[in-house]
Amino acid sequence: MPCRNNAGADPYTYRLVGVLKLELRGITKRFGSLVANDHIDLVVEPGQVHCLLGENGAGKSTLMNVLYGLYDPTEGEILIDGKPVVFKDPGQAMAAGIGMVHQHFMLIPVFTVAENVALGNETTRTAGFLDVEATRRRIRQISDQYGFDVDPDALVEDLPVGVQQRVEIIKALVRDAEILILDEPTAVLTPQETDELLDIIRQLKRDGKSIVFISHKLREVKEISDTITVIRRGKVVGQAEPTASTTELASAMVGRAVKLTLEKGEPRTGDVTFKVRNLTVVNANGQRVVDGLSFDIAKGEVLAIAGVQGNGQTELTEAILGVQPHVTGSVTLDGEELLGRSVKQVLGAGVGFVPEDRTVHGLVGTFSVSENMILDLYDKAPFASGLGMKPSVISENAAKKVEEFDVRTPSVTAAVGTLSGGNQQKVVLARELSRPLRLFIASQPTRGLDVGSIEFVHKRVIAERDNGTPVMIVSTELDEVVQLADRIAVLYRGRLVGIVPASTSRDVLGLMMAGVPAAEAEASVKAHAVANPPAVPEASGREGESHV
Repeated sequence: MPCRNNAGADPYTYRLVGVLKLELRGITKRFGSLVANDHIDLVVEPGQVHCLLGENGAGKSTLMNVLYGLYDPTEGEILIDGKPVVFKDPGQAMAAGIGMVHQHFMLIPVFTVAENVALGNETTRTAGFLDVEATRRRIRQISDQYGFDVDPDALVEDLPVGVQQRVEIIKALVRDAEILILDEPTAVLTPQETDELLDIIRQLKRDGKSIVFISHKLREVKEISDTITVIRRGKVVGQAEPTASTTELASAMVGRAVKLTLEKGEPRTGDVTFKVRNLTVVNANGQRVVDGLSFDIAKGEVLAIAGVQGNGQTELTEAILGVQPHVTGSVTLDGEELLGRSVKQVLGAGVGFVPEDRTVHGLVGTFSVSENMILDLYDKAPFASGLGMKPSVISENAAKKVEEFDVRTPSVTAAVGTLSGGNQQKVVLARELSRPLRLFIASQPTRGLDVGSIEFVHKRVIAERDNGTPVMIVSTELDEVVQLADRIAVLYRGRLVGIVPASTSRDVLGLMMAGVPAAEAEASVKAHAVANPPAVPEASGREGESHV
């Protein structure tokens, strides 16, 4: 068996390639009075995909940061191939054969792929010059081996999110990682990119790599895992096989029964109060990224905007909000024109907005929870009087909203950036839904959230609809679109392919998302069904399954 020298990786010097067994014993991590990990035991066998399943804030990422040398454990020990190891920094973890792909990528946008891969692992030629060509060759070799299709000379900022993630995996493989930690790897991926990633994981497993797959998405966990460890509030609450139903896994994850399908009544629609007419957005390159969109939303209904990411959804919501600079057409709310107004004026007109990237556009990470709750109301009563703000009123408001929206935070004074993704999203929702609204827009409202948080968000969206508010949801998750929508508008390359009822089949919606007009998609699906009648299904014994 080949060996590799690990001169910098205390406490041992050599390790065997391809046969690493990882074991965590009694790992505990405390941050003051907060116990993030509570005596966790975990074993990852060689060549195994071990899924770590849990809600946002359960302690999954903290545990992996301990393993990767980013945090020192308060108690417990890490063993590799039965030998105790201590990692004081990620460099030592990497030298021992552990690589980690973080949920938020650690790449420098203005660097090329090769420069990002070489960073921290530089090889030099004679006279001390960097040997970037050697890195390029290694990237091409790994890219060819796993079908990554990554150009070493491409700028990272020009790459789609899915390709950026492959660059992160290449960084680990270049350093000869045998154990790969993937932290919420599908949180920012489209369904197509997710399928591609799962294929990559299968190939890595065939090559003998061990994978720790951290997620809260039940369908992906069931599809890719060999074994599943469930963590809840910092503790291991059990292990499960991939054959367990999604209902069982969801209940174990959140500690209660979870409904994986949304129950909602028929919409009680009123007047049409939100109208978009011939809306066009031109980007900096002169391209029409939104091309002549027209649609209406009535009081008390949800219109879901469906489509593959990158077909004008982001620009559409930004145009309505007043962010896009080159916009023509008309957007009216209760007869009042919104185009040409500032973001503050649009929000002041009664528009609630949940952006697709909460960390960049929805929150100020260094501000407290209570401060983030009033970002758009800080200068209005009852939170302000004259030129001064009222800290006690702001804190009281935050305390009420934390309880109402079940935001898990040590304190309302805690920086919102320290909260889990699900709890950050609840802070955004609490702020936007805590004032009278004439229109509610939510873009990718459950991206990166666990099943418990998704259930909560969906209920709040429908509650706002039932309160008589026009609601526009933008989502790339087709299951979410179908569950929330009363009508579905499909975008393709910035144009409206059609608006169809929520009862429209997924096959038809899928064709529309590829640009096929609604009538033609319906006819195509019917013709296919006639030519290919379904076989009689066999009993599967998989009650309680759902697409999550």
